[in-house]
Amino acid sequence: MSEHLYLEKVKAVWDELEGLVNRARRRGVRGLTAEELARLDRLYRLSTIHLAQLRARVKNEAMARRLNRLVAKAHSFLYVSPRVNPLARVALFYLNGFARAVCRTGRYHLASVALFLVGALGAYYASARYPSAAYAFLPQGEIRLPGSGPGQLRSALEHGRDWGGAEKLVFASFLLQHNTKVGFVAFASGVLCGVPTVFLIVVNGALLGTFAAVHHQNGIVAELWAWLLPHGVTELGAVMLCGGAGLMLGVAVLRPGYRTRRANLVAAGREALRLVVGVVPMFILAGFIESYVRQSHMSTGQRLTFATATALLWTIYFVLGAVVERRQKLAAASRAADRIGEHSRL
Repeated sequence: MSEHLYLEKVKAVWDELEGLVNRARRRGVRGLTAEELARLDRLYRLSTIHLAQLRARVKNEAMARRLNRLVAKAHSFLYVSPRVNPLARVALFYLNGFARAVCRTGRYHLASVALFLVGALGAYYASARYPSAAYAFLPQGEIRLPGSGPGQLRSALEHGRDWGGAEKLVFASFLLQHNTKVGFVAFASGVLCGVPTVFLIVVNGALLGTFAAVHHQNGIVAELWAWLLPHGVTELGAVMLCGGAGLMLGVAVLRPGYRTRRANLVAAGREALRLVVGVVPMFILAGFIESYVRQSHMSTGQRLTFATATALLWTIYFVLGAVVERRQKLAAASRAADRIGEHSRL
């Protein structure tokens, strides 16, 4: 097709687009009807294709500059970022943005959980079969060791139940600081090829497995998990997510693909940072649960019911995030298919 015929064919599209742009400038975008907005979007996308064709086939720089200015004006009306209240943005992020980020990076979190279970099950087996192995996993100063009697272990589990409100608040602050530190180290150390992150996840799993073995050998099963799970569901979930974020950084360093390691790490770091920001409220919540629920006189049944409800709520939250993320991906794929179809019809 000659340049003259091509320009005759597409000029009507540009003229209509220019008319809508001028109308939007006079009235504002809110002054356009839904049909006009849809038409503006379609004409804008057609014109971007025409602009690429002008530069590649027709070689008419003057016409390309004119069309480029028109396309830029249309873009400013269609894709200008709306002014959103910062508090609303934060609320929206925690409403589903965080859960969607977890969904997008799910394989890393599954790997984190798998590493934790390897450490927990391995240490449980070793401590149950060879009680002396427990000393290798438990921290110094821990009084719940192999050889401890059931009375001593139950007394340790019941410690702090008579604390006052001020003591529990101080304890909650300490737990928040400690748990946040563990999570941040698991995340940040991922830049070292993920090795420290893997070690930290496995060690934390081993600590839990050893702790469980010591109590189970004394017949303390339900009481132990009623003591651990109310806060553990949220706390360990947050640690696993931080571990997954750290593993993502490690993979970005080890497997940069077609990008440089630095560029790949920066891209992975943005997503990982969303995860770390998202888990902060989880650590805060876990600290208060550990201080006020664990250190309370609730019965074993009540504690297990609380833990089950917490696990169910977190499951619903992340499943809904996965549903929203899937819908967004399908919508994006549909828009991409529409653009390809429009391009093929030209």
